[in-house]
Amino acid sequence: MRQSLILAVVIAAAAASASAQAPKLLFRDIRQEAGITFQHHAAPEKKYIVESMSGGVALFDFDNDGLLDIYLTDSLTVDTANDPKAARSALYRNLGNGKFADVTAKAGVGHPGWAMGVCVADVDGDGFRDVYVTGLGRNYLYRNNRNGTFTDIAEAAGLTGGGWSTGCGFADYDRDGRLDLFVTRYVKLDLKKLPEFGKGKTCEFRGVAVQCGPRGLPGDSDFLFHNDGNGRFSEVSTAAGVHDPHEYFGMGVAWVDVNDDGWLDLYVANDSGPNFLYINQKNGTFKDQAFPLGVAVSEDGGEQGSMGIAVGDYTHTGRFSFYVTNFAEEYKALYLNEGTHFTDVSFRSKTAASSLPYVGWGTAFLDYDNDGWEDLIAVNGHVYPQLDKTRSGAAAGYRQKKLLYRNRGDGTFDDVGAQYGTIFTEERVSRGLALGDIDNDGRVDVVINDLDGSPQLLHNELAATGNWLIVKLKGKGKNTDAIGATVRIQAGAQRAMRLVQSGTSYISQDDTRLHFGLGKATQVDALEVRWPDGTSTKLGAVKANQILPIAQQ
Repeated sequence: MRQSLILAVVIAAAAASASAQAPKLLFRDIRQEAGITFQHHAAPEKKYIVESMSGGVALFDFDNDGLLDIYLTDSLTVDTANDPKAARSALYRNLGNGKFADVTAKAGVGHPGWAMGVCVADVDGDGFRDVYVTGLGRNYLYRNNRNGTFTDIAEAAGLTGGGWSTGCGFADYDRDGRLDLFVTRYVKLDLKKLPEFGKGKTCEFRGVAVQCGPRGLPGDSDFLFHNDGNGRFSEVSTAAGVHDPHEYFGMGVAWVDVNDDGWLDLYVANDSGPNFLYINQKNGTFKDQAFPLGVAVSEDGGEQGSMGIAVGDYTHTGRFSFYVTNFAEEYKALYLNEGTHFTDVSFRSKTAASSLPYVGWGTAFLDYDNDGWEDLIAVNGHVYPQLDKTRSGAAAGYRQKKLLYRNRGDGTFDDVGAQYGTIFTEERVSRGLALGDIDNDGRVDVVINDLDGSPQLLHNELAATGNWLIVKLKGKGKNTDAIGATVRIQAGAQRAMRLVQSGTSYISQDDTRLHFGLGKATQVDALEVRWPDGTSTKLGAVKANQILPIAQQ
């Protein structure tokens, strides 16, 4: 009897221990069961830099049925560059039952050539979202025809660009009611005169021959397209002061009002060079203040290989801060907005050290557990497949894990990815990342576009989460999604703020609906929308756990 009792106690203790050690389920990759068969086409050896950078993703509702659809960009290779149909970007329609249908052929958005990134906006103000795709050679503006099809109007609109475009984002920077467009460019590249693989000082890494660049290659200027209101855009980057005369290697884009003066400013991530923070002068021009404001370089003054940008008020101070993903051995940078300047708090926040081995790309602030505090996610992957030849010990290889940081609410974060199983420990070569609630259950889901494989559709299945609110804005006039608007809420003692953005993460697009975790609060006591034109809307006593539409009056 006693032995049986002891055995029962031992078994119970072992079961309890196993349960305690078992990882919690946060995200589950439902790509296969959802019917997403897309594969990104990339040259396996990545002998040229242009073959290692693509992979944007957009989450947006193209048919206005209330469900988020998915667009994934694909790229060509040097060997297939003359065949624009060798790569196939893909549009998947959300069917609302956990399944997605490939509607690329009908939609007509499958072959934008050597595609890089994507951003979304209702450019013509007809209530349906249009899609802008950046790439090598030219860019595409797919106008939504409101019947499940799209038409490329980039040439007629003056938006084809040229060269090698990467990031993009729409915003009404001059507050004339029309959406303008900023586009970053990376390096000048002639496919007929490519630098020879492994030849030269900038073409080796740790003694191993690799692709050349970006250092050692000529950079390129950026574009600012002003919406003239007649279906045409004018390129005004030089007159506006944002053309980048130094021709740095432009990547991520974020339109955000950093000084709370009601005018959108522009933050630009540059690879291997100082970042830009263009402050809006309210007269159609901008002034770069990245150095005096503290967001140009690392804490010790070093230039970093910056890729993606996340924007969030993770401290509940009512000011937007930046998180920037960087190259390996250059920590990912967290810049805290102090009101008059930014402070690099990367090490103080306990996020820097664990990020050092990885090459970071897509990133976002997200409240994955609805506790009211914005957490951080970043996806990683190197650019050199040859790196695995030199890998030893704990060094990161070509394929790399994701990073997930839980906000402690005191300005610091815990690295918690390992607590949530193989989703975060599995090594991939990731690029673009986009956020959105694909099934409208109040939990944030994540879509990631990977090189050398299939994308990931990460459905949030965390069992214990707080209450939530999703705000869907409808602006008046041409800016129907109210891009550039902010929403501030108060729920009990908790305050939070979100921003409607076009162009997010690394060359990608989040859902423009705004998600708030509310913790135990069952209602939002006060909600204020600050619309792009400077007007505001205030609401009180908003019930939790709903998608709340708010139209500008």
